[in-house]
Amino acid sequence: MSSSTPASATNSNGRPPAGSTPAHGATGLPAGSTPAHGATGLAVGAVPPAAAGGAPPGLLAGNAGLPPGKVKRGSDVWRRLRRNRAAMAGLGIVILLIVTALFAPWLAPYSPTAGNMPEQLQGPSSRHLLGTDDLGRDILSRIIYGTRITLQVGVIAVGIGLSIGVVLGSIAGFYGGRADSIIMRIMDVMLAFPSILLAIAIMAMMGPGLVNCMIAVGIVGVPTYARLVRGSILAIKETEYVQAARAVGNRELRVLARHVLPNTLAPLIVQATLGVGSAILEAAALGFLGLGAQRPQPEWGLMLADGRRFLTTHPHVCTYPGLAIMVVVLGFNLFGDGLRDALDPRLRT
Repeated sequence: MSSSTPASATNSNGRPPAGSTPAHGATGLPAGSTPAHGATGLAVGAVPPAAAGGAPPGLLAGNAGLPPGKVKRGSDVWRRLRRNRAAMAGLGIVILLIVTALFAPWLAPYSPTAGNMPEQLQGPSSRHLLGTDDLGRDILSRIIYGTRITLQVGVIAVGIGLSIGVVLGSIAGFYGGRADSIIMRIMDVMLAFPSILLAIAIMAMMGPGLVNCMIAVGIVGVPTYARLVRGSILAIKETEYVQAARAVGNRELRVLARHVLPNTLAPLIVQATLGVGSAILEAAALGFLGLGAQRPQPEWGLMLADGRRFLTTHPHVCTYPGLAIMVVVLGFNLFGDGLRDALDPRLRT
């Protein structure tokens, strides 16, 4: 008995009548056949449903090419950082330091090194807002130019410690074994000494000078960054995505550089920010001892050393450089603490 198709389903040409909807799965193609390339069943010029209001947020205007997760995370970090008034105050101090260092020749009213003996040891006045030192040099001008040395010492010293520490910490944490034991024991020995004493010992071997001061302060900071990177890598290298990267055939060095180290950036950024303040303090201490910047450079620690003789008679000579050191270090510490809170994954909502 032959089967028949209801008259309402097809017309005389074997096609569904106008306005009718084909049954589910009835595409009009023979069983097992594949539609031709581009035959999607959409009218010419029609927009696919996935593109009509369904585009990923990262591809919309303003975020083109940026992964949605990274855009959201960056905005969340800035939002939490902006809510922290102490962190914003610290950021303001850091920005002020950078601006002062860049525009020092235009902001300083006098030369930082030219002396004027008839005006020596004058107190604050309209001519010299912060007074003069024992050689008649304007203290405000020396502090303004000193921001350049301070910023230079902090950034370069942290850069030296960070670069060496990341390399040593990566080797110790990722490869382990004997290399881990040797590197960490050396770091433990360095941490056994007070940082300023270790810096003085290094300066004693290399000699005084600003460049050697930056190198010494940078070396002192290596164990901190090495231990931080090693601990982060030990927690990351056994995760599933790292194992998957190994399983698909990536070399160990590529796995370390592409999948492990990027996830240690957040704690490194925080530690580096806090480390700038510590580096400035240590460099000022070395300058105070005569091992850092040498005369007549307007370095704040050296200004303290020169003004300590007049602490009881002319306290302004060393008071203002000391306040400058305190404010700058406080600014980096406040900003670093706020950045640490903003990057804390436990605070993300």
